[in-house]
Amino acid sequence: MRTSFNIPDAVVEEFDQVWQDEGLDNRSRAVREAMQEYIETHSRLEDLSENIIALVAFDYRHHEVIGELHGVQHDYQDVILNTSHTHQGEWCLESLFCQGAGERVRELTYRLRDFDGVNRVKIMVIRDN
Repeated sequence: MRTSFNIPDAVVEEFDQVWQDEGLDNRSRAVREAMQEYIETHSRLEDLSENIIALVAFDYRHHEVIGELHGVQHDYQDVILNTSHTHQGEWCLESLFCQGAGERVRELTYRLRDFDGVNRVKIMVIRDN
């Protein structure tokens, strides 16, 4: 199947450098692997157990979404134990240490991804009991 994507030039350049440095044959193979990793990551989120410990990290443009992000975090106080915030120029990096129902942590992760001002959201499941 052939398809096309709108991706910023800087992202494509960095992506190309990474797959070439790793010795992959071509961009198509690198994209397939990236897509498979994305599917695995999201499938694992759907299978989370009742009680987990996880770290959710995300970066965002402070001035665009801070009010809304605080609202989301207040909605998930039942699973967010601790937060950390640091400034990186016009971007902010936030980490949320979570413990509780896997479904709630998954919902939190998906809600954070809903904002245009949020660049990336990553979850690391530390313990899935």
